Amino acid sequence: MTENRTVQQKSVRRNRVAAAACFAAALITASVVGTQSATADGTAHNASGAARPAAGAAAGLGSAGLVQSEDFQKGLNPVGATVSLTGRQGLSACSGEETMRDLTKDKATAYASVNWTFDTPGMLIESAASAPTGAEAATWEKQLVALVQDCQDEPAGHWHYGAAHTLTAAGGTGRWYPAYNGDGTVSGGVAVLRSGTRVAIVELTGRPTDAPAYVEGIATAALNRLHS
Repeated sequence: MTENRTVQQKSVRRNRVAAAACFAAALITASVVGTQSATADGTAHNASGAARPAAGAAAGLGSAGLVQSEDFQKGLNPVGATVSLTGRQGLSACSGEETMRDLTKDKATAYASVNWTFDTPGMLIESAASAPTGAEAATWEKQLVALVQDCQDEPAGHWHYGAAHTLTAAGGTGRWYPAYNGDGTVSGGVAVLRSGTRVAIVELTGRPTDAPAYVEGIATAALNRLHS
């Protein structure tokens, strides 16, 4: 029974990866036509601008602490960003339907997330939470790492995350992992980050480049934003 449940869960995750790619393509089309997206307070802004802080953002963590348009390296041209402060965005392609609010059991003092789409297939999602204490932040970080590691060990020919790489920046510390398609090609990656009492998970899907270090650059930028 347990074995069957595990297989079913991983099947859901793999299906979510495919769905995410299709969803990204649809969002790209919509964003290109409208050339703007909604912030958390419902106001529209041009995709070329940063994900500006939303009105009513919880003190200490808002959209300014998330990846901004100027953080993307050459090869990724953002066309839209949707920001939320509810903590209900899916954490990653490996998390199934689990959200940051689920993982933290609704105990965070604030949540923030962003979904960036590009003019090429793929997207970047980030979900962050602010913990009441450093000890709780450390616990949430460990839970996020365990979630990512669950998708490292997959059968040959399946999409999976690669080995962990440590990351240290002025903003804090983290781990980033390249993602591989079933044929072994790089397809973005994911990072788990912590800055003080803040934690975040950032995932880049698609193939803007075959260089895994591209994910490291995005993760470093996100870590420094998380610290701000």
